Amino acid sequence: MSYSEIHHLSLARLYSSLAVFLMGAIALIVPSGYSYGSILLLLGSVTLLWTRPELQLQKADKLLMAVLVLYSLFFMLHLWLEGARSSAFDRPSRFMFAVPVLLFVLAYPPRLAFMWAGLVLGSLLTSSWALWQTFGAGIERATGYTHVIQFGNISMLMGIFCLAGLGWAAVQPNSRRWMALLLLGASAGALGSLLSGSRGGWIGLPFVFWVLYRAYGQNLGRRLSMLALATLLALGVLAYVLPQTGVQERVAQAFTDIELYRQGDRLTSLGARFDMWQGAFRLIAEKPLTGWGWHGYQAGMQALADQGKVTQFAAEQHAHNELLDNFARRGILGLLSLLALYLVPLRLFARRLNTPDMELRALATAGTLLSVAFIDFGLSQVFFGHNSGVMVYAFWLAVLWGAMRAREQGRN
Repeated sequence: MSYSEIHHLSLARLYSSLAVFLMGAIALIVPSGYSYGSILLLLGSVTLLWTRPELQLQKADKLLMAVLVLYSLFFMLHLWLEGARSSAFDRPSRFMFAVPVLLFVLAYPPRLAFMWAGLVLGSLLTSSWALWQTFGAGIERATGYTHVIQFGNISMLMGIFCLAGLGWAAVQPNSRRWMALLLLGASAGALGSLLSGSRGGWIGLPFVFWVLYRAYGQNLGRRLSMLALATLLALGVLAYVLPQTGVQERVAQAFTDIELYRQGDRLTSLGARFDMWQGAFRLIAEKPLTGWGWHGYQAGMQALADQGKVTQFAAEQHAHNELLDNFARRGILGLLSLLALYLVPLRLFARRLNTPDMELRALATAGTLLSVAFIDFGLSQVFFGHNSGVMVYAFWLAVLWGAMRAREQGRN
């Protein structure tokens, strides 16, 4: 390899490292912060047109890219057939744009210390921002610059990623320092989620811990595993008992909402969700193959509201469930394409959860948890109905897969 090639490789890796660092560090503390690092990676991928590195693509790489492209194309085809405005194509197109980012990261993988450091810093800054909003500005639920549910769940995701990074930290020269930082980042991510009052993201935590135990239970030792779990539990208990956080009130409200719904009151937070789900099920039963389309879904829900089967509020919302919303709007193929978007990456990453290479295992764990977390988030929110949900899932999927495969090929 010539000097100029080495110099280019070094600069490209520094560029990708800084971009991935920003994906974590500023995700929630500046407007659209989750986009900047991803856009830099997308711009960097243009260089592949003339550098043409040898990528050694395998069947799994092509399968993952195909899932991203097909989900994007099917979504946009459905919008086109419905006569949607050009702006509607923005979000689904981003899944396709994640493909060149994956190839760029595979060719020029970021230094993993940048990635984990960015996630730790991002978690700390996010929780600090949430603390200021809650206790300084007197805002009931911390929201940052995005929707409150998105803020809480993405904060939790960054904390979960920090836990996945423990395997990487265990084999670093300053392992104890890195482990302490990652545990701090995990706690901060959880705190940001708690202060947002977003309850849905916590439902899937047992599955998150199961993945972490499967990956690290036999390697990091019982003491460290228990320390990580105890830290998060202590944080949760503290947030619950302090009335200023509002967590205790949100938990109590959930039980109240369920009881009121049983009594016929559908105008509560959970009651409205139950109504939206019921309406979506009714629409799916009528058009399971083709779905109702974007505008057709609203018209169908309005008809249900006119008949008194759902409330007017429910008729004006999306289904607040990713699977139901896709099924109702885009039919069985829409549901299957979403399931593939979740389950294919989940399967491909999970195959490497027990690899002896701990740095590789950390990336595989983070990739597995990305899918697990988004399945969880999608149970009570249409996460891909927001720019933040699309950008975070599509581009972190590209980064984690590209970095993991580069590690397998000996590029980092």
